[in-house]
Amino acid sequence: MTVRRLSAGLVAAALFTPGLAACNSSGTPTAGSSASPTVSASGTPAPSGSAAPASGDAKQALLASTREISNGNFRFTMSGVGSTAEGRVHEPTQSAEMRVTIGKPTDDLFMKLDLVHYKPDSWVKVELGGTTANSVPGVQKLNLGKYQHLDQTRIKGNRNLGFDFDKVDPAGSEVLTQGITEVRQTGDGAYAGTIDVSKAAEAGSVDPTVITALGAQAKSVPFTAKLDPQGRLSEMVVQIPAAGQNQAQDIKITYSDYGSATAAQKPPADQVVEAPAELYNLFN
Repeated sequence: MTVRRLSAGLVAAALFTPGLAACNSSGTPTAGSSASPTVSASGTPAPSGSAAPASGDAKQALLASTREISNGNFRFTMSGVGSTAEGRVHEPTQSAEMRVTIGKPTDDLFMKLDLVHYKPDSWVKVELGGTTANSVPGVQKLNLGKYQHLDQTRIKGNRNLGFDFDKVDPAGSEVLTQGITEVRQTGDGAYAGTIDVSKAAEAGSVDPTVITALGAQAKSVPFTAKLDPQGRLSEMVVQIPAAGQNQAQDIKITYSDYGSATAAQKPPADQVVEAPAELYNLFN
């Protein structure tokens, strides 16, 4: 059983982007499959008689829309094939939180994670379910119903379990917008165009294996975006086409509560245990 970046099925994000490979009855890892969430993000056409901004102006608006994210005070959600994530980042207290769901309880393997970072500490609560959950090595030490305190020396540089407060955006939207190859305004605060995702691999939102499978298609992937009244990014949907063994999917990222998110909450001491070796093995 292995855990891959969530962006292979979702996004996932630089904060925590694991993807799940379910184990079949023989114990061989196989990619889990789920229906892609329905995403509606098409923009409204600009009113007749009004001039739509030039493509360059539209791209500049989107590039500028990600600046507030770097201040590290917001809530976010991410979703893709069979996976969802939501959380908050609060740079003033050097804290962040993310709750991730991968798969469904009826799948062969289902996973829920609750990650809390409060510098210099990190904790994760793991729930594994599904018909093959008992085949996961050390599952009894993982399904404790408690937060497991993480050894920072063992998760440094691990994008599954660690968090870099110098790069606070879980989805890497700034990198994604820099990869825009064509964009037009379709309505008030609404945009549509294409992204060269091969230039945005470091964003963490699109798995490198998916980018490779896309081949030439990676240079022109459709997207839509919405800005709030203050010109800040509120939603981006990257429409990944089917390629190889990967089904088509919409990767949806949203941001809200700019400047008003609250600090993450440390888990109560009586709900914390030290993480066992099995946890680190699962995510490495």
